[in-house]
Amino acid sequence: MANRPTLPRRFAQVGMITALLFLLALPSRVHAMNNCPWMNEATASELVGGDATGAYISAKDTPAVCTFTEHFGKDTRTLIISVTTVTDPHGSFLSTLQSGCGSASAPLSAIGNEAATCTIDRGKSIIGEKVLGRVRDQIFAITISTTMKNDPVLTDVLLKMKIGTAAEQVAGNLF
Repeated sequence: MANRPTLPRRFAQVGMITALLFLLALPSRVHAMNNCPWMNEATASELVGGDATGAYISAKDTPAVCTFTEHFGKDTRTLIISVTTVTDPHGSFLSTLQSGCGSASAPLSAIGNEAATCTIDRGKSIIGEKVLGRVRDQIFAITISTTMKNDPVLTDVLLKMKIGTAAEQVAGNLF
């Protein structure tokens, strides 16, 4: 009986083993879900009004793109951030992009340089807002959209507010 550990010592051993198992499992749980340099999933989720999942794609000589998507039923809410580095930031690249907005384009003040917003309405199948702008030699495009007709979370008014918030964050992170 002298070789058997006492009850408090046995609990200490079990506690240590449990702690070690917890620490071994921890690294698999603590990892970044998204490597987007301009916005995290929590902020994107707030902007789209649900639990958005992010993906980041960056390749040489192409725009870096962060896509945050929330699926609910057959509908989808999406936030897309695209950033392109250009050699001539004062050239026509941004103007060409903004011309796609047509006369619906409205300037956004205090957001990067030359930022403008416009409404996206693709035959009522996708409704959203887009911002195009520039910070130094980086052109950014941000889109928040929904496929839900009469979306209660992304109404016209809320879309305009949320796209402005997204633009502030992205432009701030590009500075």
